[in-house]
Order: sequence, then structure tokens, then C-alpha cells
Amino acid sequence: MKKQIGKWLTILIPLLIGIGIIYYQFTTLTAEEIEKIKISFEKANYYYILLSLMIACVGYWSRAYRWKFALNHLGYQTKFSNNLSTVCISYLMNLTVPRSGEISRAALLKKYEDVPFDKAFGTIVAERIVDLLIFFLFVFIGFVSQFDKIYLFLLSQHVSLQSLIITGCVGILMFFIFILIWIYAEWKIILKLKKKLSGLVEGITTVYKMKDKWKYIFHSFFIWLSYLAMFYVAIFALPETSGISFDIVIMGFIFGSLAVGFSNGGLGAYPFSIALIFSLYGITKDVGTAFGWLVWTSQTILAILLGLISYVLLPVLNRNR
Repeated sequence: MKKQIGKWLTILIPLLIGIGIIYYQFTTLTAEEIEKIKISFEKANYYYILLSLMIACVGYWSRAYRWKFALNHLGYQTKFSNNLSTVCISYLMNLTVPRSGEISRAALLKKYEDVPFDKAFGTIVAERIVDLLIFFLFVFIGFVSQFDKIYLFLLSQHVSLQSLIITGCVGILMFFIFILIWIYAEWKIILKLKKKLSGLVEGITTVYKMKDKWKYIFHSFFIWLSYLAMFYVAIFALPETSGISFDIVIMGFIFGSLAVGFSNGGLGAYPFSIALIFSLYGITKDVGTAFGWLVWTSQTILAILLGLISYVLLPVLNRNR
């Protein structure tokens, strides 16, 4: 009984903290802005929000389905229901502590499918690397197509393009130095790390070695296209955003994704990021903020519901273990 209470508290406490942060975010808005946001929520067309959520569910399914290719390559035939449940729970956990979902996902698969934690976690790291590369492709397309707008914005924020280029080059150089040291260095500490992380490395390299790599890559692009479609459909929920062009959608999607990636599920940061990027295109702060809250709230409710349902169903689906 105590163990079950402890499990629920690990979810409920962070969620209550999250609600507190949301409340704090609203206190930073003026009464007039809050009123405009309320009006936007009242006149929103929730048919498009529902459609957006359905597309998000397809993305959940595709992420779980993609995972089986990496696990099969390692010799593990896992149940799809377990894959999907652990993916749903990982989305829920990422709302509490950033990137905790990846750890819980690997831990749950070890519990219910006997997949070693390091190997399962390695396949998840491989997913993140592939996802990051695809996201960089979106960033490249967005920044090239909207270079003038972004450049003027950076100048207004006293950020020089030169400093960004230097920072990026230094980061890339450091990454390649690390890779070279990892591959070729014979230092004792490196050799010990390689031995301890052998399962993790095996999981990471599955994409390159697996037989179904092209199916894996297809689903990787499909997942991100579903994210973009989810965001795009939502713009039609508000009259003020329904007419924006696709290039603005791309930029909103990029900055929204960054907000989610660098925080616990985009809590507070997501509406702020959307309002900031939309303001570059003449969309008022209250409309951008309202749209951000509308998308973030609906997707967060979906993640919470699917995560909690999966958390309850996972032991039931594996009761014979």
C-alpha cells in the first residue's frame, strides 16, 4: 500500500508544482491581457484542437512503433502495448523533471520486458540523436526562409550574428574533439567508461546497423511531420491566427519545440516563445500568448491523461508476469 501511495505521489507532487508555476505565469500578465486570453479561449473552435490532439496520438503511436525496430535489432521482441504505454508515461514524466521520461521509459521496459536498462536507454538516446538531426533540418529551413526577420530581431536584442556563428562553431568543434577522443584515446578512464557503457553504445548504434533502418528513418520523419501538422491544424482554432502563412507556422513550431526541449514540457516557456515569435509578424502579444496557452494546455492534458491511463494499465496488461 505504501509503495503504491509513493508511486502516485511521485506524479501528483510535480503536477501540483506545475500548476503553481502556471499560476505564477498568469500573475505576470496584466488583467487586460488575461481578459483577452479568456475571450480567445471562449471563442476558440475546439474542433481543430480535437483534430490536433488526434494527430498527436498518431505521433505517439509512431514513436512506439519506431522503437520496435531498434529493440528487434538487439534481439528483443517486445509487446507493442508495452512500448506504447511506456512512451505515454515518458511524456507524462517529462512534464515533471526534464528528460526524466527517457529514464522511466527504459526502466519500465526492463521491468516488463526484461530488456537491460543500458541497452533500452541506448536505443532512446539514438532516437533523440535522430530527432535532433531532423529538428535541425526544420531549423535550417526556417532560418533560411526567414533570415531577414530573425536577423532584425537579433539586432533588436543586441545579439550579433557573428557571436552566434562563433558559438556554434566552437560547439561543433568541441563535439568532434569528444568523438575523436572517445574513438581513438587509450586513456584508462576512457577504456573504463567504454566497458561500463558498452550496452548503452550498442543501443545507440542500432540505427546504423539495423536491418529496418529505412523504416526507422521513415517513422522518424513521420513523427516530426505529425508534430508540425498538430501545430498547423491548431492555428485554425482562433480567428486571429487562422490566416497566418505557413512560414510563420514553421517558425512558431521551431520556437515552441525549443521551449518544450529546454524546460519541463514547455511549462510557461511555450506560450511566451509563441507570443515572442508571432510578434515579429505583427500578431499581438495577447493573441500569441492565448494561442500558446491553448496549444500547450490541450497537449499537456492529453499527455497527463494518456500517461496516467498507461500507468494504471501497464501492470494490468502484464499481470501474468
